[in-house]
Amino acid sequence: MRLIKHKLSQASFVILLSTLLTACGFHLRGEYTIPDGIDKISVTSYDPYGKITKLVKEQLRLSKIELVAPRPDITNLHISSESISDRTLSLYQNTRAAEKEVNYRVNYRVTIPQIGSKNFSAQISRSYLDNPLSALAKSEERSLIEDEMREFSAQQMMRQMARLKTEIEEFESNQQPSTPATSDSSSNTQS
Repeated sequence: MRLIKHKLSQASFVILLSTLLTACGFHLRGEYTIPDGIDKISVTSYDPYGKITKLVKEQLRLSKIELVAPRPDITNLHISSESISDRTLSLYQNTRAAEKEVNYRVNYRVTIPQIGSKNFSAQISRSYLDNPLSALAKSEERSLIEDEMREFSAQQMMRQMARLKTEIEEFESNQQPSTPATSDSSSNTQS
């Protein structure tokens, strides 16, 4: 009997905790909600068959967003560029690179009809050991790191789109000219 009460209290605690977490807007990692009203989207890119374009389309499909051809009345995500750069973090005694950092950046613009558009960028950095004795493994590792960074940046793009509508509305309200203040704050005189 005591064991049943203990199990029942544990189950009640779990139900209470899950109810509180869902009430505050908590989402599990990897679950991003695209703003309401965006159920269809068109994706255009400088490289329509590139890896980042395929990964973004896959993330949109996972979010249950229908991909359609570009039209003026449909939200558009345009991937404008991507770049990969690296820099040396540390050196061996013979002045060869021991550790490198790879930086990946993708720039894109989201246009929502009747709201506006905004430019975004997703940036990921990774470091790895650069062993000069294993040239083949080094190039394979670099390729895997770049693919992983593209996947993470596609997920980051979905997180940025989750707060998209609010950011575009704030951006447009800041672009409109503000009205001059009615009170004169320069009336301080010294005697």
